Amino acid sequence: MTLNADLIRSRCREIEESLVRLEQLQPLTKDQFVSNQDTLDIACYRLLISIEAALALCFHVSAKQLQKTPEEYAGCFSLLHEAGIISTDLCDRLQQMARFRNLLVHVYWTIDYGQIYEIIQTRLKDLRDFSSTITRLL
Repeated sequence: MTLNADLIRSRCREIEESLVRLEQLQPLTKDQFVSNQDTLDIACYRLLISIEAALALCFHVSAKQLQKTPEEYAGCFSLLHEAGIISTDLCDRLQQMARFRNLLVHVYWTIDYGQIYEIIQTRLKDLRDFSSTITRLL
């Protein structure tokens, strides 16, 4: 089946817009970051939006190109890895993001804002790399 180019472009745009906003927070020290509730709210929201968009892309590609529907969020990235679409390393990192998404959505326990700070400092490239990889499928 054919990929929906408009859907892919839209989700990639959501990822990029969120990453740009998150990158604006990178110059903050960890203390500055965790002590400002507005900053924390923006970070959580934008991180959630970017992860949700990546998951939407993953599910779309899985359904349309692989004719498979993953049973859980993290498993979706495994399907793309098994199909040779994403690397092992990127798959592992995106699976961690998918699991972290569950913490943001369901707030199973208190959110570790230090972990969010670390993701913003070191892991945004993973989402951008995934977006670029999916765009190349068009």
